Amino acid sequence: MNTQLIRKYNVPGPRYTSYPTVPYWDETGLDPGDWESTLIKAFAESYDDGISLYIHLPFCESLCTFCGCHKKITKRHSVEDPYIKTVLKEWKLYTELLPITPIIKEIHLGGGTPTFFSPDNLKRLIYGILDEAETAEQVEFSFEGHPNNTTKEHLQALYDLGFRRVSYGVQDYDPHVQFAINRIQPFDTVKRVHEWSKEIGYTSVNHDLVFGLPHQIKESIRDTIEKTNELRPDRIAFYSYAHVPWIKGNGQRGFNDEDLPKDDEKRGLYELGKHMFYENEYVEIGMDHFALRSDGLYEAMQYGNLHRNFMGYTAGATKVMIGLGMSAISDSWYSFAQNEKNIKDYEQRVERGEIPIFRGHILNETDLMIRRQILNVMCRFETEFDGSEHQFRQIKTRLSELEEDELIRISGRTIRVTETGIPFVRNVCMAFDLKLHKNKPKEKLFSQTV
Repeated sequence: MNTQLIRKYNVPGPRYTSYPTVPYWDETGLDPGDWESTLIKAFAESYDDGISLYIHLPFCESLCTFCGCHKKITKRHSVEDPYIKTVLKEWKLYTELLPITPIIKEIHLGGGTPTFFSPDNLKRLIYGILDEAETAEQVEFSFEGHPNNTTKEHLQALYDLGFRRVSYGVQDYDPHVQFAINRIQPFDTVKRVHEWSKEIGYTSVNHDLVFGLPHQIKESIRDTIEKTNELRPDRIAFYSYAHVPWIKGNGQRGFNDEDLPKDDEKRGLYELGKHMFYENEYVEIGMDHFALRSDGLYEAMQYGNLHRNFMGYTAGATKVMIGLGMSAISDSWYSFAQNEKNIKDYEQRVERGEIPIFRGHILNETDLMIRRQILNVMCRFETEFDGSEHQFRQIKTRLSELEEDELIRISGRTIRVTETGIPFVRNVCMAFDLKLHKNKPKEKLFSQTV
């Protein structure tokens, strides 16, 4: 890895799970009627394709100090029942709004810690969702499991409901690193739940690993990936740690800044990991993801069906994604809408019979065009620019340095990311981001790109 390139391009930048990115959503807010009309429009246009559901289950029993998610720390499991009732009421508001019964293609349970909830309560939640909908012939139901509290009963209950994909948050196996991030989980614990998953019949098991954590060094990354390769998960997400304490407050102050690997040292951890994945027959998929050739994510990339949204990379695109639960984000392609981030506010809005959104963004034609470009770059590492000549000249000028550094190639209106440029894909996307360049942030908003 070229350390000069790392130092040059390691700047704050978005992860582009959406365009426009959340800080650039319309400051005047989102009128609920506008959100509902764009949702109904997209639903009608893509009815046969089905919809995706993201259900946010925010509770955790302890705080992981590297985490940037919206969560609620509690050991009181009495919170499960009222929260599920509220989520199902919110879902009922949507099914009453939609003109015909929705077809569900995807469900993803995220958090927080979905396996904080008991197997019986998770079954009640999913039965309640499916009672108000039909399911597509080919569905992808997935959930995030915490290795420390995912039981065989959890896995069997969700498998019986149609779940075939599970993602385990591993992060790192080094005890020193685990202590710093308050995430103590021995390898044997992960091995147990991984093997249970395969024994029950899950066809895609993902492990989340993170590089750039406090006290991480090459030896700890090497040991973590050797252990991961021993279990041979179908997918691996190898994320860059996003150090954003100015956004997440004390939750990311469980260690000192000097404990974090910096710049080329941090990227060296990624390059080591990537090399080890390649040696074990994993293929790089999009940004920071790897999969075996037998996994659906690899197939989606081969056939050009790979998609990226607030749930991350998925094997198929739906035009409509409805987010249920506190802080969940919905996407109608033409607009984004985020739910109230405070549980009490969320529950009160739903009890009043309101879809509980508090902010969002309606995309104009330029937004939609740029969104397509960024999705292409993120999912296929290339795009054919279909905007105006003036816009293309602007973007081409911003891409000139990346082209000189051989991170991209431009031929006509086609922009391709080179193999050298893949680690800098966020920087490439930033060149397309008209809103970012029109209104550069005066304060810290994003994590470092490399």
